[in-house]
Amino acid sequence: MPRIKGVDIPNEKRVEIALTYIEGIGVSTSKKILGETKINPDTRAKDLTEAEIATINSKISELEIPIEGELRRIVSANIRRLKEIKSYRGLRHYLGLPVRGQRTRTNARTRKGKRKTVGGMKKKLTKK
Repeated sequence: MPRIKGVDIPNEKRVEIALTYIEGIGVSTSKKILGETKINPDTRAKDLTEAEIATINSKISELEIPIEGELRRIVSANIRRLKEIKSYRGLRHYLGLPVRGQRTRTNARTRKGKRKTVGGMKKKLTKK
């Protein structure tokens, strides 16, 4: 498995898709990197030479885009800032509810977690 920027990319995938396994690099950025390094996007990751891997690494460094740990740090800092200033979005993050305007009456199970049953308690009959 070739290692690019500390991430093992899958052997059997085309290089164009394999680069997207690095967090912060999508398909369009991957195409841009391969276009500038003149590497055929259809080659498999296992067929990359050491020189090609080195050029891809240097090109990613040149682009100065945040990837992996740095990107995660930036995103978490942004969320922390929203929480600190108590903005609407920050409160939604804090409460674990959908942030981008989705409905919560139904279909918010991913953010809200497992359903908590409410009700179902019957009044106990008292004997006279």
